[in-house]
Amino acid sequence: MFGRIRKLWRVDTTPEDDKRAHNLFEAAAVYVAACAEDDQEQIDEAAGWVSPEALSFGVNELACRAIIALARERDESPGAVARTLLGLPAA
Repeated sequence: MFGRIRKLWRVDTTPEDDKRAHNLFEAAAVYVAACAEDDQEQIDEAAGWVSPEALSFGVNELACRAIIALARERDESPGAVARTLLGLPAA
């Protein structure tokens, strides 16, 4: 069990340019921002910093935090904000 957890939280480093380790939240932030800017090179780089599972977890956490922040800002429910952002009809 702990082996699977260690794998999930595994942190890779990039080759020559950046010798420091990146955490999953940093990878998620860079990955999502790069997706929003359609920057494939940055997407690929951030995706290589952590395992796919860790990146998925980080992206999910970022999405949750963003929805909560927008909901508070708009004084709406998180569900309403999520549906609006995705262009879905109100529930």
